[in-house]
Amino acid sequence: MNTVFSKLNRLWRGAMTGFCFSLFGLGGLFLSVVWFNLLLLVIRDKPRRRRMARRSISASFRLFLSVVRRVGVLDYHIDNQDILRKERGCLVVANHPSLIDYVMLASVMPETDCMVKSTLLKNPFLSGVIRAADYLINDSADALLSTCRQRLQQGDTVLIFPEGTRSVPGEKMTFQRGAANIAVRCGSDLRIVVIRCTEHMLGKHSQWYNPPLTKPHFTVTVGERVKIAPFYDAKTQEPALAARQLNRHLLHQLQSGSTPGTGINDASALP
Repeated sequence: MNTVFSKLNRLWRGAMTGFCFSLFGLGGLFLSVVWFNLLLLVIRDKPRRRRMARRSISASFRLFLSVVRRVGVLDYHIDNQDILRKERGCLVVANHPSLIDYVMLASVMPETDCMVKSTLLKNPFLSGVIRAADYLINDSADALLSTCRQRLQQGDTVLIFPEGTRSVPGEKMTFQRGAANIAVRCGSDLRIVVIRCTEHMLGKHSQWYNPPLTKPHFTVTVGERVKIAPFYDAKTQEPALAARQLNRHLLHQLQSGSTPGTGINDASALP
């Protein structure tokens, strides 16, 4: 009986995952075609319109996650989410095990900025969302650094996944140096966030129609704010060297934190 129930449950979760994918795509189209165009007509002030667009995205993600949880596709818990909700003027760096990572984080960060790949502007379901929220596009390093500095100085929080793409289970985590370079050259603190999942779902090389044997449970742990000062002194250090040291620290923190039974605030990783 338990075997039959498990098979039926897995079939149900597979079907509901497909339903939720469709819901996500339709939601993105509705926001892009209807809601954001309405904001464009009603709100002339660009910063205010951008703020409203980001809050709308966050609210829609909260609704989407409640549906995903209600239909039994997955469960999730975000520790210390009030810290993320109130965070201002820093980089938020997180590991990237699945497609739903950004959705979970943005759902509790109503005005967050996010660094996205330029290729996503070609996605009809996401391009309107990205443009309305005025997210950072990683196509030009010089322009990106200047824009990041401006937005961090005005109090924006910028979400970055240093891996650049979803991690592969069982393989060593590797980081691009973009987040560390931005932190060093913009003088920005960082907030480390670790995402864990009991099952491999919506990750690299996984198919949505092949759900795991048991319902996945995501846990998002918000770590301490990492000060940039111990890593970089403009009078005595080269920015490139400081970025390498900071990148190693971030990699260590996220690797150890994403492994069950380890913490994310290991002082031994400091340079």
